[in-house]
Amino acid sequence: MTQKILPPDISNQIATLYHDMESAYDDLAKSLDFTCQGCPDNCCDSYFQHHTYTEWAYLWEGMEELPEDKKNRFLQRAEEYVKESKKMLARDERPNIMCPINEQGLCGLYSHRLMICRLHGIPSAMTRPDGKRMEFPGCFRCQEIVEGRKDITHLDRTKMYQRLVLLEMEWLGPKRHVLPRVKMTLAEMLVKGPPSLDFCR
Repeated sequence: MTQKILPPDISNQIATLYHDMESAYDDLAKSLDFTCQGCPDNCCDSYFQHHTYTEWAYLWEGMEELPEDKKNRFLQRAEEYVKESKKMLARDERPNIMCPINEQGLCGLYSHRLMICRLHGIPSAMTRPDGKRMEFPGCFRCQEIVEGRKDITHLDRTKMYQRLVLLEMEWLGPKRHVLPRVKMTLAEMLVKGPPSLDFCR
């Protein structure tokens, strides 16, 4: 039986949130005539850190659904990723290593991939709690496609982040004030194993 790490309602809500992200992404990408097809690069070698226990747990729910050999392959790659990235960071280099769950150019945990993996590529923006708006131009391919165009629409991430934060608060409850902050790559989340359930009992 597949191990359930999150309460079913939280798991269902994050699945819904991810679906909404995909829909918003697809709508904007279509309006920009942007696609990853034929791109010479693969953004899965970008260095990202993630910050919620909820996404960490949902990622592991996906891992638990995999055949044992595939799961072990991803875990071995994750260990190698962590070792190599630490070496590069020690040299003040930003790691540029293929994600350990990438299989022949595609995500091996596609339905459980993390928020930033779903939003990277297209122009986006967010408003911080202090009211400051931040804008991100998208990947190099998207920037090439929209170059010279005026009034480019940005995908607003703000409400999506807020929904994720609310899910985190709902699941962790008061423990969120005492738990260590999450600041890990996907590979580190795999190496560390699923987040402990002790704090949500």
